[in-house]
Amino acid sequence: MDSLSTIILGVALFVIMLGMGLSLVPDDFKRIFLSPKAIIIGLINQLILLPLIGFLIVNTFNLQPEVAVGLIILSACPGGPTSNLITHLAKGDTALSVSLTALSSVITIVTIPFIINLGLVMVLGEGTPIQLNISQTIIQVFGIIIIPISIGMFFKRTTPAFADKMNKPVKIASAVLLALIIVGIVIKERANIIPYFGQAGWASLSLNVLTMVAGIVTARLFLLSSRQGLSIAIESGIQNGTLAISIATILLNNSAYAIAPAVYSLIMFFTCGIVIFWAQKSIPSAAKKEHIA
Repeated sequence: MDSLSTIILGVALFVIMLGMGLSLVPDDFKRIFLSPKAIIIGLINQLILLPLIGFLIVNTFNLQPEVAVGLIILSACPGGPTSNLITHLAKGDTALSVSLTALSSVITIVTIPFIINLGLVMVLGEGTPIQLNISQTIIQVFGIIIIPISIGMFFKRTTPAFADKMNKPVKIASAVLLALIIVGIVIKERANIIPYFGQAGWASLSLNVLTMVAGIVTARLFLLSSRQGLSIAIESGIQNGTLAISIATILLNNSAYAIAPAVYSLIMFFTCGIVIFWAQKSIPSAAKKEHIA
């Protein structure tokens, strides 16, 4: 990936994480201590079931190594600002969604390098020279996640009117930058894009659908409300594609690994539309009040 593309990607991820911070307040982190049940179930889905399903898909589908590694990277990056918006539009528990996104963003600083290194060994074999340095990756992921989120939260706390005003422009800017990144990846990998898209499309769709189903099933098993179950399903099934692309192209320096996250980022909007349409019809509009049981 050339230096200009790397800069654009870095700016895009910074803007997206900054936008997340602009919508967060300290209470979003306090909820785990006040009402932990739904959040713990959500985190189990995001941090344990999501990677397990990702590894299962890699072992089930006959994937090119680049696509398989990209899918593992994607399964290591749960949540993201998009999941909060989708949850809100689908009339899920937005407070739960925001809390899960905030908390998983902190925890994945540590889990991401371990999951990806395990995936690299599984796909490429023992002794693969392409592995993430654990301590260095933790520092880098901290820089691209926590710092912009903290800046956004600072503005939200000190100048809430400014933060609210900037929320929409930041979301638009992040969407435009993400579109540019995906176009750039497609152009760079144009020789491989058709076979990769064929594989990555089905694998990414499977990851998206299966993790959503897992979220709904686990929520029902633990007797959570339908709105909480919907939030957990969306948080589990909507991965942070921009972060996955950043890890593939910046930390692993291989744009081919970004194909699966890029394809997923396109598929996600179609499945999200279906979820929103279904939720609008199925969940009573009177259920407006947000709560975490």
